[in-house]
Amino acid sequence: MNSNIVILDGGMGRELARMGAPFRQPEWSALALMEAPHFVRQAHDAFIAAGSRVISTNSYAVVPFHVGDEVFSRQGAELIALSGKLAREAANAAAVPVKVAGSLPPVLGSYRPDLFEPTKARELLAVLVANLSDHVDFWLAETQSSLAEVALVREVLAQDPRPLWLSFTLQDSLDEQGAARLRSGESISEAVAAVINLSARAILFNCSRPEVMASAVREARRVAGQQDAALDIGVYANAFEPSDNKRGANQGLSEMRKDTDPEGYLAFAREWVQLGATLVGGCCGIGPEHIAALNQAFNLKK
Repeated sequence: MNSNIVILDGGMGRELARMGAPFRQPEWSALALMEAPHFVRQAHDAFIAAGSRVISTNSYAVVPFHVGDEVFSRQGAELIALSGKLAREAANAAAVPVKVAGSLPPVLGSYRPDLFEPTKARELLAVLVANLSDHVDFWLAETQSSLAEVALVREVLAQDPRPLWLSFTLQDSLDEQGAARLRSGESISEAVAAVINLSARAILFNCSRPEVMASAVREARRVAGQQDAALDIGVYANAFEPSDNKRGANQGLSEMRKDTDPEGYLAFAREWVQLGATLVGGCCGIGPEHIAALNQAFNLKK
């Protein structure tokens, strides 16, 4: 098995809920930052102890879509900076090298490319970037549904020299040709071309069903090879029940499927790695126990 696999962390929101942290919709994982930030640090520590060598800031839900316009206007910058500080402290305290990824979410709503509006999105992304900047090693634009969203991320980051990872969420089912597509309907080949054009270091696929990831990894590796592009490819799937995976954010808590226990999730991950993935972790519902299984299977001692 490839010994160069980098293990990412898992889903922060469900891990906070499991730990007993304050957790509800619409605030989601932002509520712990607001009311009990020590839980956020504990979650980071748990993922690091399990084997994560990249942790993401808990900034995903610190946007008006989750916390509301008033709270964001009053506390948004402070909460975003706190999410960066907590991740940085956890990484610095680790016994092994751990990198901090600055999480840049789809600021106007997950799974909803139709809600994207560049002027408003630019304003919100600028607040995230400004307040995470002192704490992160690189940037992770995650759960992006369209190429327009990632192009704006690069625009907001401007000349920031740190690496950029771009992670897309995929439609729940493969198309008639057996190919994965972004939730916008755009193709994986178009996504790879955009990632290369935007000078990103990695293309990833997250917060989607494990079953659709292999097709995306295969196509990304094929297109990157054709372009002679040295892209890392990553996957961190969710554990939503298939029938519940179409929920948008703030539309109720999705049920977790039973076949994505650590052993079941690892079986998916082995296929992704065989197809060329070099970055592997988990999204919603994937906890430290899953990360530990990945770490043990890929025999990382980093």
